[in-house]
Amino acid sequence: MKKLMLFVLAVINVPLIYGQKKESDVVYRRSSLFSLMVTDKDRKYADVIEKTFTSAKVPEKFNDHNLNLRTINKVYNDKLPKKEKREAQKTAIKEYFNTNDIAKTVVAKWFNRSEKGGFNMDLVSERGLYNATELDVKIAKNSERGLSLLADAGEELINNTFVIVNDFKYISKEKVAKKAKKGLRMISSLTGKSGGFGSKVANTSLDVLGKGYVIITTTHLYKLVWNEEIANTFYNDYWTDDANLDEAKKKAFDESDVFQLEFVGTEVAWADLQSTSFTKKSEEELVSIATVKAVDAVIAKLQRKYEVFRTKTPLLSGDPLAAKIGLKEGLEKGDKYEVLEQVIDKNGKTIYKRKGVIKVDKKHIWDNRYLAGEEKDAKKSDKEYTLFKGGRNYYSGMLIRQIN
Repeated sequence: MKKLMLFVLAVINVPLIYGQKKESDVVYRRSSLFSLMVTDKDRKYADVIEKTFTSAKVPEKFNDHNLNLRTINKVYNDKLPKKEKREAQKTAIKEYFNTNDIAKTVVAKWFNRSEKGGFNMDLVSERGLYNATELDVKIAKNSERGLSLLADAGEELINNTFVIVNDFKYISKEKVAKKAKKGLRMISSLTGKSGGFGSKVANTSLDVLGKGYVIITTTHLYKLVWNEEIANTFYNDYWTDDANLDEAKKKAFDESDVFQLEFVGTEVAWADLQSTSFTKKSEEELVSIATVKAVDAVIAKLQRKYEVFRTKTPLLSGDPLAAKIGLKEGLEKGDKYEVLEQVIDKNGKTIYKRKGVIKVDKKHIWDNRYLAGEEKDAKKSDKEYTLFKGGRNYYSGMLIRQIN
């Protein structure tokens, strides 16, 4: 009888062990991102840059909210002072947003607007992990629970929609080295606490640096404005579906100007390539690799600087305390993260409760940067995660968010 009980327990536990979800299967509500770039057809390798940028995948921690429009023409004169160039491009970006109704198009994508002009809640329910039937707007307007779910979807999903505009500047390592010899302060100001190419180049001879590119990318961050007033206007004045299309509401949405993108801030990031390991690659390949690395670097810096842009990441496990983030996300020794437990209240609204604070284990930071394994100084690791210290009773699926 004892052996039989042990056998039964073993059978019961099999699905608990082998049926566990992989980290990639962990579902949680991500912020959404639409990314554009400033393009300059006179720039060397302009076609390579644009092709790489437009074909690159959105980082996994974001939902892909890209539209068909991905480029904005450069409008400034390169001879202008840096501050004036930045302001000129920001003005051009604002005009571009208005001319192309970008904010309204972002909202239309959220609600799957059809060619006929009707909306549905399919994408919202998918990204928000909602039951699609419960989110039906006709029901929601007549139920407290439905309204609560709509408010939750707005706060958790639509309100966390961001647009970034990247302006890349490619400089040969030789030029950077010469500038570094004259004054390392300019270089180090772009690298952050962790140092990087700028902190090493001053003591490196130009012949050792070899071929390659260093990229400065200036990125402007915007956030979709979505609040209770705008949500009410949308659901009451613009919402219509294909089954019961209201031409007046369709026209009202087409002519509306209530949707806006607010400017959050600008950040500058530095991306470099290890020269000796890439000597067999063509310059086109170097430019392509550098484009991807530059975008990763600037997103990490924007998240460190602007709290509103910080994303949540699920814990991979509670013992060891681990998460699949690393140097690509700008992780540095000393970084602290709050651990959040997601709780659903009686109306289905999401609440996050802080369960504690954890700290990056400086000895176990994952180098997940693009093509990191090919770089000369990369430390190869068979563990594709970063370890943390500072707590117990945490479990896989809890969310962490940076707090410093």
